[in-house]
Amino acid sequence: MISSVLRRYARWLHLDVPAGRVESGPEVRADGTTNLPGLYVVGDLTGVPLLKFASDSGAAVVRRVTAGAPEGELDLVILGAGVAGMAAALEARKKGLRFLVLESSEPFSTIVNFPKAKPIFTYPEGMQPRGDLQLSADVKEALLDELREQVATVDLPVVLGVSAEGVRRTGGTYEIVLKQAVEPRPWKGDRLPPGWSTPLRARHVIVALGRSGSYRRLGVPGEELPKVYNRLHDPAKFAGQRVLVVGGGDSALEAASAVADAGAQVTLSYRGAELSRPKPENVEALDSRPVDLLLGSRVKEVRENDVLLETDSEVQTLPNDSVLALIGRNPPLEFFRFSGIPIRGEMTAGRWAALAGFVAFCTLMYLWKFGLLASGLDGIGWRNPASLIGSTINAAKDPSFYYTLAYCLCVVVFGLRRMRRRSTPYVKLQTWTLMAIQLVPLFLLPQILLPWLDANGWMPGWLEQTFFPGKSWWRAYGLILAWPLFFWNLATEQPIWGWLILSFLQTFVLIPWIVWRWGKGAYCGWICSCGALAETLGDSQRHKMWHGPRANRWNLAGQVVLAFAIFAMVWRVLGWTLADGNWFATGFATFAAGPWKYGVDFFLAGVLGVGLYFWFSGRVWCRFFCPLAALMHIYAKFTRYRIFSEKDKCISCNVCTSVCHQGIDVMSYANKGRPLTDVECVRCSACVQECPTGTLSFGRADRSGRPVALDRLPASPVQLREGENCDKILARLLRQ
Repeated sequence: MISSVLRRYARWLHLDVPAGRVESGPEVRADGTTNLPGLYVVGDLTGVPLLKFASDSGAAVVRRVTAGAPEGELDLVILGAGVAGMAAALEARKKGLRFLVLESSEPFSTIVNFPKAKPIFTYPEGMQPRGDLQLSADVKEALLDELREQVATVDLPVVLGVSAEGVRRTGGTYEIVLKQAVEPRPWKGDRLPPGWSTPLRARHVIVALGRSGSYRRLGVPGEELPKVYNRLHDPAKFAGQRVLVVGGGDSALEAASAVADAGAQVTLSYRGAELSRPKPENVEALDSRPVDLLLGSRVKEVRENDVLLETDSEVQTLPNDSVLALIGRNPPLEFFRFSGIPIRGEMTAGRWAALAGFVAFCTLMYLWKFGLLASGLDGIGWRNPASLIGSTINAAKDPSFYYTLAYCLCVVVFGLRRMRRRSTPYVKLQTWTLMAIQLVPLFLLPQILLPWLDANGWMPGWLEQTFFPGKSWWRAYGLILAWPLFFWNLATEQPIWGWLILSFLQTFVLIPWIVWRWGKGAYCGWICSCGALAETLGDSQRHKMWHGPRANRWNLAGQVVLAFAIFAMVWRVLGWTLADGNWFATGFATFAAGPWKYGVDFFLAGVLGVGLYFWFSGRVWCRFFCPLAALMHIYAKFTRYRIFSEKDKCISCNVCTSVCHQGIDVMSYANKGRPLTDVECVRCSACVQECPTGTLSFGRADRSGRPVALDRLPASPVQLREGENCDKILARLLRQ
């Protein structure tokens, strides 16, 4: 009975939300640079699969390349002749560089392999990419004609039939390591272009491979049969056949609908319990066609005349003539591993060693902060915080002063850096607010102002008695950090009534109202000191957060810590209310100084919360373990706050999901036009800002979920650039 109730509670709270994953890719900076000087990554592998962005990135990077390679070397080698690679080639020719383009199949091969008459999304409409390669057509065939015409009259040194295994750096030069059995052929004419000789050496390399790695495999017997295809060129080829389409993305659904229209008998197999990734129009198109949909199924074996499909309950034999395995491609990660370019989120032996070393450092730092490394201490626990002002106070005696000072410096220094990286009005105001709260009520007030007032005899007695008995100025942290995040103002031998009343109002009145009006992120992203460090120091680490269904289940760990905090509070109240010397009163001090202090404050919030920053994002504590966040998740189930999306703009690029350091599958909401209701959202604005099409907007909904207002503080650079305002966006949202 209890377990059933807990399962229903978990589903209601969080497990009923999408849980998409983020694909791996190389670590690339916004300008295309990598950890290797002179090696750039452009196009799809930067994370934005938009043709105009690909063209722009290719041309922009070449403008950083200089001529002057010595005899026998090239200024530049471009790997890949897609949109990004050919845009780079046109710019290189214009600059007079000595360069080569290497392509394994043919120019613009990704577009060539699209199905016939496939619509092409050339957004943003008002954007003109840098360089000479421009795009305007919105159908495959017309776009190919347009691209080929622009490069036909330019003498570009393109070598076809060549694949690179990686690059090897020697001094200031890169050697292009080619794969075995290379059979180069000229793109134009009958001779290879000048400069082709092996080994190829160049001062600069542009990787424009796109997601041209190997097709993802089913990993089942019979996959090598000739009837198994990894892409769809012409649906008419399958007319009259019994076709199995495997996959649950837009490509799979589009192919299933197209092949059904061509007269095939189609079955779509998808391993998931629902079609959560594709756009609603593709799901609607599938529903309107005679396609058998088998959710929760997996291909077990492909045979000459049939296919074995496995579900949780049975294995069925499906008569079959052709299989379309449209489950995506793996990016060329081996190329980057060979070349020494790190993969996002990939834990190598060196990274594990660095993580262990940093966690050890954090352990020592928190032991020092808690006073366990200092000599001559009489016990464990908080002491009166130090101050730099006042002759009666000696700052050197209290490590917490220096810890808090260092914490503030991190928030301020990395906050200024964040505002340079993300210069929207939303980020600027949010960051200034976080910096001000961290600096004034969380540092100056408890560490300097209150001790200074007391040292000069200006501290009112009633104020000290009501809130700071025994000159415990550190209790001022409770003005910002509410229970149960800040536990210690209520963990006292006798109740401090000022904090009891204030904490009750904070936790059960003020914060619920804030969450109802602006969402959980109004506290986590704009007020809390944990969020301040995560949004500043942790800003560049947000893409490292763990995503997926298993990670979502770990979100419930915070509910366990919250239950622990409630248990502790009940224990404390019983100790106050029962007779003097009762067991609850005598045992609580041991509990507070043990399990809570070292299990929660020291280990979860400190060692893990900070120690995992640079490997698993700065929101590990906030997302998984914070008891106040866990309580606000309950409040957030009733909030009016939403992230709204214009589904017609969404290109399912997954950038929004990949930058969410709360692990939210933002794209699953955006490509369907559904308001985002995930209680984990902390209003950091990364998804809104990074969306390349300006799809997302902050706002409020009515009880039915329809938008009633959008935030007037701009958070999307695309919307700013295109002159959008919240009234126009709201009108479009109401029409969709």
